[in-house]
Amino acid sequence: MQPLLRIVGLHKSFGGLRAVEAMAASVRQGDVLGLVGPNGSGKTTVLDLITGALKPDQGMILFGDRRLDRLPPHAITRLGIARTFQLVRIMPSLTIAENVAIGAMFGADPCSPAEALARALPLLSRVGLAGRADHPAARLTYIDQKRVELARALAARPRLLLLDEWLAGLNPSELVQGIALVRALAEDGITIVMVEHVMDAIRALCTRVLVMNAGRAVAEGTPEQALSDPAVIAAYLGEDGDA
Repeated sequence: MQPLLRIVGLHKSFGGLRAVEAMAASVRQGDVLGLVGPNGSGKTTVLDLITGALKPDQGMILFGDRRLDRLPPHAITRLGIARTFQLVRIMPSLTIAENVAIGAMFGADPCSPAEALARALPLLSRVGLAGRADHPAARLTYIDQKRVELARALAARPRLLLLDEWLAGLNPSELVQGIALVRALAEDGITIVMVEHVMDAIRALCTRVLVMNAGRAVAEGTPEQALSDPAVIAAYLGEDGDA
């Protein structure tokens, strides 16, 4: 079966810094792929390249049979790719529902503003914001901003969802809820690539893990295989492997 997403020989530099070097990866339909590694290893840059926020210096990114690296971000979104950001991005002058509706209006199945607002309501319920559609986004806590951003990404009706440290900063009970939500999204058939430092979430959710260092993929396998690699434990997870 053809991979849903395939990365081939990907390179990206910023001046003399090689952020991504000779990156190769594939994501199958239904995968939950964990992208892990130390800060500065190139994980978010890979997501930026997939979504068209950055253009690669070399290499290809294929979504099915389409070359993503040749497309602008809005066209990539229309193909069925949505994301959240490490630094949350919402529009504080809009209501919570209006923030989410934007994803529906410009996603894979675009619609009118009225329909987009209607689509937003069940998504707000799903992420834990039921009954707050008309609340101003400017008053949201950081965690609730993350919930809005996830709902907005889901409103785009993605086939591939990219989560950039979406579980970071959650307290223990919120983390349990967050893991359950991501698991439910995967069970609904959404393919997920998640950049994450919370190893309990990686172990609980991921079908495969890809470990990066200095822009390169250095290990890949099931969570058990990748996270038990001695080099990975020493370099990225701490000498005792408990990070």
